[in-house]
Amino acid sequence: MIRNICKDELFLARKAAPALPEDLPIAQDLLETLIAHKDGCVGMAANMIGVAKRIIAFESEDGYLVMFNPVILKKSGPYETEEGCLSLTGTRKTKRWQTIKVQWQNEKFQPRIKTFSGWTAEIIQHELDHCDGIII
Repeated sequence: MIRNICKDELFLARKAAPALPEDLPIAQDLLETLIAHKDGCVGMAANMIGVAKRIIAFESEDGYLVMFNPVILKKSGPYETEEGCLSLTGTRKTKRWQTIKVQWQNEKFQPRIKTFSGWTAEIIQHELDHCDGIII
């Protein structure tokens, strides 16, 4: 189900709770909402659709990917950039990392670890800021 985009900064500033297997329908809604906004959006966190759970979805080289409970294990190559967001007006300057190593769970809640770089790494970092209640 395509959901409305949350623009409530107080809600967006809340840290997301860990995702559980019963949150799979939220991930499906998140993915459907992201695809519906593909013309202006490449990634979303669950709080962007009004659910404070640690779930992100984004466009990657291999299509769309959904991560449950992602965390960055390692980062390198800091740089400054400017980003926009569907939930917030305008753009904001922020610091990102060129390469990140991420641990997450897939839809079966099996652990995964992968290193991402470039644009995909930037998208993941933006969505993880959402999960951590960081509004840039």
